[in-house]
Amino acid sequence: MDRDLTAVPAVCHCLLIETDSGGLVLVDTGLGTADLQHPDRSLGADWVAWAQPVRDPEESALRQVVRLGYAPQDVRHIVLTHLHRDHTGGLPDFPHARVHVHPDEYRAVTDPTAAHHRHSLDRFMPAHRAHNPLLVPAPVEEHTEWFGFSGVARPQGPACELLLVPLPGHSAGHAGVAVRDGDGRWLLHAGDAYMYHGELEHTPPLPHPVFEPVQQGAQTDAAARVTTRDRLRALRRDHRDEVTVFSAHDPWEFARLAAPADSDCRWSSSEP
Repeated sequence: MDRDLTAVPAVCHCLLIETDSGGLVLVDTGLGTADLQHPDRSLGADWVAWAQPVRDPEESALRQVVRLGYAPQDVRHIVLTHLHRDHTGGLPDFPHARVHVHPDEYRAVTDPTAAHHRHSLDRFMPAHRAHNPLLVPAPVEEHTEWFGFSGVARPQGPACELLLVPLPGHSAGHAGVAVRDGDGRWLLHAGDAYMYHGELEHTPPLPHPVFEPVQQGAQTDAAARVTTRDRLRALRRDHRDEVTVFSAHDPWEFARLAAPADSDCRWSSSEP
């Protein structure tokens, strides 16, 4: 039974997309090198004591990009599912990159009148934005749907078929990142819309006893999160030949997908 997290630790599943003409696109950043060198200062002592992150700089997105033979400057775009600390820690490692988020998440952080502004800003760690990253709200395409999901935004710049798909509930503007390869198949990084594959693969949904309290503690809208999870269950059921769905922290999904694939728009998974 794979529900025992004492054997397999949780991951921060990032996606590196290699394009033919536009450099690299990084989806989420996991924990950065500064987080691992000075975790209490960068991530917050309470969070570090609770999460107990592995302090290995070689697992950072930066070091993994370099091991693949690229320079950090080759990462021209970063696309984030949301702005929580375990997804934004690597931003200072790529200070030149344009950082794309769904406009609902952008608004929650930048607009003091937004309903979730304070909550969202508290989760977007000061150390991760001290370099003043170029945070860009992706334009919403009003008449575009993705497998029935509306409110889809398209980041401007990445030389790849890539979309931000609203998956509300976990954060104010939480979104999945959908990327299509040269064969027309989609990969959906669902962020924290769910945290354990049993939530999608089992009927009824099977939450993980460790992940579920974490999800409940972080969510901004419980009803919206459950609705999002159920929509992802239907997507996986009805379109599994067209879309592969994975989440940010499930180590078993990461193990399935860690091998790189060859296509016009190539991707590989990493675990900062």
